[in-house]
Amino acid sequence: MKLFLVLGAINGFLAVALGAFGAHGLEGKLSEKALKTWEKAVNYQMFHTMALFVVGLLIARIESVGMMWAGWLFFLGILLFSGSLYIYSVSGLKTFAMITPLGGVAFLIGWILLGYVVIKFL
Repeated sequence: MKLFLVLGAINGFLAVALGAFGAHGLEGKLSEKALKTWEKAVNYQMFHTMALFVVGLLIARIESVGMMWAGWLFFLGILLFSGSLYIYSVSGLKTFAMITPLGGVAFLIGWILLGYVVIKFL
């Protein structure tokens, strides 16, 4: 589905931009720990950007509600996992760090669904 390819392109752009911002704009302004947290958010965003592309390409071949759910869960995981880590990095508010595991669960379920659909339909 074209939507997941577009979401992948947007998130790929954002991951590169936020990675560069973290490396150049936040260096010296955040603690080493906060910068590592920022980097973790960028890495997971980029990994799951690739998953969005995989879903977008596979949906053309496999029309499955499970594949659609996998895509939405990857996108939700990016928002919750990476988004909460970005905010936590710059704010230090632990409330945002507590949201991060929800994004991780979304990622995990997305991967399980993707694997299930591929096994079932390919």
